[in-house]
Amino acid sequence: MQEPAPQPRTLPPGQSLAAGFPVRHYGPVPRFRPDTWKLTVNGATADGQEHHLDVDAFAQLPRGSVTGDLHCVSKWSVLDNLWEGVLARTLVELIPPADEVTHVMAWAEYGYSTNLSMDDFVSPRTVLATHRNGEPLSPEHGWPLRLVVPHLYSWKGPKWLRMIEYLTLDRRGFWEERGYHRQGNPWREERYSYQE
Repeated sequence: MQEPAPQPRTLPPGQSLAAGFPVRHYGPVPRFRPDTWKLTVNGATADGQEHHLDVDAFAQLPRGSVTGDLHCVSKWSVLDNLWEGVLARTLVELIPPADEVTHVMAWAEYGYSTNLSMDDFVSPRTVLATHRNGEPLSPEHGWPLRLVVPHLYSWKGPKWLRMIEYLTLDRRGFWEERGYHRQGNPWREERYSYQE
């Protein structure tokens, strides 16, 4: 008896499969400087302190992997990427937020930012990625650290991540201030703020 053919994956509404792994970002690709690089966690931390992880400290964190899609708001998708790095929930366990925190602001190079609900940030699928499909991220794809939130549009996962700010009130990030949706769920086509 012949095995049934695998069923094609469903894409979110309005999306099509990308050829390869496209590069999209705002501004130039930053130069990685390992001697000065650090990931900062600040805002409403449980202990009221700002925390810094340099390259070595970040490399010592427990690692995990997530298989997840990448959906660009410009209507292309790359399916079944294997993202490796530090799960966001691992970072939150290491540096917990205050009880009243509801959101995070993820900050990247050049002041780029995006807001996420705490539920989206601590999803088991959210990862601070260093690798994709077994290879280190290229500089154009976010090396040394990219936030990946597979269940949201990819602008919610900035390349060149540098800081996680715990928030007690939600506020809009870079693209959200310029008319993009506060949530960014591709399955509901939450592309623009007028849809809120």
